Amino acid sequence: MNSISLVCFLLWTGASSFKFEELTQYVNTHEEEFIETLRKWVAVESDSSDVAKRPDLHRMMDMTAEKLRLIGGTVQMIDVGTQASPNGSTIALPKVVTAQFGSDPSKRTVCVYGHVDVQPAKKEDGWATEPYELTDIDGNLYGRGASDNKAPVLAWIHTVEVYKALNIELPVNVKFIIEGMEETGSNGLDEMIEDQKDIFFSDVDYIIISDCVWLSKRPALTYGTRGNCYFFAQVEGPKKDLHSGVYGGTVIEPMTDLIGILDKLISPSGEILIPGIREAVAHLSDEEWKMYQDIEFDMESYKKDIGMDKLMYSNKVDLLAHRWRHPTVSIHGIEGAFSSTGTKTVIPAKVIAKFSIRQVPKMDPATVEKQVTEYLRSVFAKRKSPNKLNVTMVIGAKPWLADPTHPLFEAGKAAVKRVFGTEPDLIREGGTIPIARTFQDVTGKSIIMLPIGGFDDGLHSQNEKISRYNYIEGTKLFIAYLNEVSQIKKY
Repeated sequence: MNSISLVCFLLWTGASSFKFEELTQYVNTHEEEFIETLRKWVAVESDSSDVAKRPDLHRMMDMTAEKLRLIGGTVQMIDVGTQASPNGSTIALPKVVTAQFGSDPSKRTVCVYGHVDVQPAKKEDGWATEPYELTDIDGNLYGRGASDNKAPVLAWIHTVEVYKALNIELPVNVKFIIEGMEETGSNGLDEMIEDQKDIFFSDVDYIIISDCVWLSKRPALTYGTRGNCYFFAQVEGPKKDLHSGVYGGTVIEPMTDLIGILDKLISPSGEILIPGIREAVAHLSDEEWKMYQDIEFDMESYKKDIGMDKLMYSNKVDLLAHRWRHPTVSIHGIEGAFSSTGTKTVIPAKVIAKFSIRQVPKMDPATVEKQVTEYLRSVFAKRKSPNKLNVTMVIGAKPWLADPTHPLFEAGKAAVKRVFGTEPDLIREGGTIPIARTFQDVTGKSIIMLPIGGFDDGLHSQNEKISRYNYIEGTKLFIAYLNEVSQIKKY
């Protein structure tokens, strides 16, 4: 055999060695088994915001570790410390689960990140089904955490499980890092990643995150997220709450001051009024404009889904750009104000506004904190109020942006084309996934977000779900993706 024939033979055997049909057929025949596993996971009330449910969260981490052990992973449960509970005592944080499958130095190594904690959920909040009982209705699997993030985590575990069950060698080494505090800020995880930078992550080539969703019915690859600067603005006046009939008209009310300064954050048309914020936004290039123009997105369906007749912008490109690549100001609530049913004629002595700024690349949280604090102080000073203003930033999560032309994304396109028969949309995410930026800054590894959740899954909302289709076909996508990543050349 001459050298050219040998090369062709090796290329042909390498391409044909991927037993895609055999692997995906196994997924099809084990669909109900995979759904039953999801049912068991959803049944665990792993709400990380409620310390009373911490035993459930610990149990969820144990179940995750055991599942990874059962399919042959080298598993560790890493202690990441404690947190303060509301009564002043300390409570153990859930351990972070890591696992490893394969350590062949000739192969690429990918690390899959996920979380198995969930947002709070109660039937009386407006759920049509019991939130912790996975319920199949017309092919949709309803339950808290179904899409965010238990089904995607399980889809990745099932991916490895399928290779193992068929005794087919994994095309890459696979590592997992799965946490239980993502919904409340990933307590302890940043320090753990820093500690493991030269240990667990030393041989990792790429990091994959599947904690996001498609934009439409078309599959998507996500290459950016916004950050989040969350603020408290407190206005304090009299030493106690006052009766509006007795004291109204004689005191300068803290609530009036607070509403006044909040009104200066953003205009009715959505323009951020804080100096320096809008100026930090990168110009929308012609190439990016065309990319947005080609994305599948139905504005009428979007309006219908959220129940609005009119949006801030009337065309797709402007709307997507302001959802993904422009900062926004959102006012979330006022602590200390009367909010119960009925009437109460009170003048609150102290009120605290809670608002956030979703930030984009070229915006630094420390700079945003300075800009917001100085601006609100100047606005407040013009009111000449005797009340006291205090502004604090309680969250400063940075945005994340990847290069959508990186081989990781080319591999993603090929995998989507194989499984779904279409090109994926390249999208950004308007929300914040802080761990992506932490991985990028600490490990220096390339990252891709590879979602399988549907655009209508209702993350963090009532009636959260994932469809059978997305769960099962998403597992096949991950199977195909590992093969595509294995073919990325080493430089």
